[in-house]
Amino acid sequence: MKPHVLVLGGNFAGLGSALKIREYCGDSVRISLIDQKDYLLFVPNIPLEIFEGRDPARTLRLDLPNTLADEDIEFIQAEVKAIDPDKKRVDFLPNERPGSATETLVYDYLVIAIGNRLAFDKIEGFADHGHTVTNFFYGNKLRKFLENDYKGGPIAIGSARFHQGDGARDITLYGGHPFPVAEAACEGPPVEVMLALGTWLKEHHKGSPKTITVFTPSKLIAEDAGEKVVGKLLEIAGAMGFHYVNNGQDITRLTKDGVELKSGQKIDAELKIIFPDWAPHDFLKGLPISDNKGFVITDTLMRNPRYPEIFAAGDAAAITVPKLGAIADQECDIVGRQMAKDMGKMNSEEADNHLAPVTYCIGDMGDKKAFYIRSNSWFGGTEQVLKTGRIPFLLKMEFKNLYFGTKGKMPKWGLEASELLAEKLF
Repeated sequence: MKPHVLVLGGNFAGLGSALKIREYCGDSVRISLIDQKDYLLFVPNIPLEIFEGRDPARTLRLDLPNTLADEDIEFIQAEVKAIDPDKKRVDFLPNERPGSATETLVYDYLVIAIGNRLAFDKIEGFADHGHTVTNFFYGNKLRKFLENDYKGGPIAIGSARFHQGDGARDITLYGGHPFPVAEAACEGPPVEVMLALGTWLKEHHKGSPKTITVFTPSKLIAEDAGEKVVGKLLEIAGAMGFHYVNNGQDITRLTKDGVELKSGQKIDAELKIIFPDWAPHDFLKGLPISDNKGFVITDTLMRNPRYPEIFAAGDAAAITVPKLGAIADQECDIVGRQMAKDMGKMNSEEADNHLAPVTYCIGDMGDKKAFYIRSNSWFGGTEQVLKTGRIPFLLKMEFKNLYFGTKGKMPKWGLEASELLAEKLF
């Protein structure tokens, strides 16, 4: 019988891992994928759709069952309930209709790419006073608020404190650089929303960038982009009139009138757009494969050291810091190559490409412009690139079109072409 590869998660890291395993392993393995929803949520473009007045649920949904069926990958719509690494078993609850009984699958290889919880429920006052752009529901809630209820008052945009686990503390990167510690899970989105919303306010005659304050728990917002890049972004934003609050430590609570930070600072705001702590799923906590918070421990080849048949990719992995799709994409390729090595389809020279994280980020700025960032300095590298203008915006839109057009099978030349267009030709 063919080895059974079970993938947990069907968004970027889960779908990406499954597709890479199939690409590199061919028909030498049987692949199953479990996700609680039957579509991929294309998160990066939700803010852009909102500020263009479109419903993201109609434009950013990629069908999973048919996409996976094209690659002979079994899809199971269910909620994962438990993992037993010793018995190589996963318990899950089918969730198409309520009342299902718990089912079990056994595996030869397990890929944990199930993301994590967005802990809005831990932020006091969020349900009554908060907004965000992390899914279709919240995106449409914000879109309708802007269209119907926003009075033109002050706006606060920022992140809660991220509680990083200890699962990667012994890993070094780029020639011995210690693994970094992040105080926010991912801060490209707050910067993007700040810039795009500033343009939206002007276009709709409801204010200007001077209305907006962006805040961070850290010393430096979006620190993974590098001090040089962030310094330039803050210079651009400051010249436009945006306000900036750092060292906020965490969000204490949201009120009708604003945001209260753990540092003691208070930001007046009619509109509060919040990015939460990213916490591991409860079923991962306390497992021998997980760190002290519940993120899955891996080496730089994405294998768990104690259970080498278990891989992790994307936000569920302890080594994915910040929680960034571009890093997950690198990890998916590594998972596929490692699996192919075990199947005898690749040798070590082809397969053992260790993770070397790079921050790639393209963020909407409104008015058909965007910023483009490529940097590895936070991880110990030497590169920091920032470009702004219409070409990065076109790249952002074409990435989405290409992703949907290929059903997640992005061509290898895509990233190289983006770098060439953004950094060299324009």
